[in-house]
Amino acid sequence: MIKQTEHEMVSHEFAPVFDKNSKVLILGTFPSVKSREQNFYYGHPQNRFWKVIARLTDSEIPRTIEEKKTLLLENGIAVWDVIESCEIVGSSDSSIRNVVPADLNQVLAQCNIKAIYANGGTAKKLYEKYSLEAIGREIIGLPSTSPANAAYSIDRLMESWGMIKEKIRS
Repeated sequence: MIKQTEHEMVSHEFAPVFDKNSKVLILGTFPSVKSREQNFYYGHPQNRFWKVIARLTDSEIPRTIEEKKTLLLENGIAVWDVIESCEIVGSSDSSIRNVVPADLNQVLAQCNIKAIYANGGTAKKLYEKYSLEAIGREIIGLPSTSPANAAYSIDRLMESWGMIKEKIRS
């Protein structure tokens, strides 16, 4: 596989996952190359997102896109990304530039979101830079489930991500 070294303008190609019963919104930065290939969120096999969500909801780890959507919706979890389009090198969040933010009001206007969470520090920073003023709601930063965040084991991730449980169960 040839490693991409130049910025490429890329648009988000798949819709947010939510319904009228969604209580929390989890925002990533922008889909990775693997996620873009699969046309769904957190597609890299080493990303711990689906393991974390399964543990939060006392569920089996979902395998298919349909199982992933069902798991999210049955537990009041909406998922989207902060960025609609940007220039990026491969999957490198640190390379992101020329950002067009996603219109998060598409989700927020249709359900009663109690809290917004960022999957990682970059998602939090980008939300605060591009969306906070328009949305007018704070975001709670959580450690990234990305394989690049090797400092966090799954158990350590759960210590932080566990706060979502009370929001989805209320």
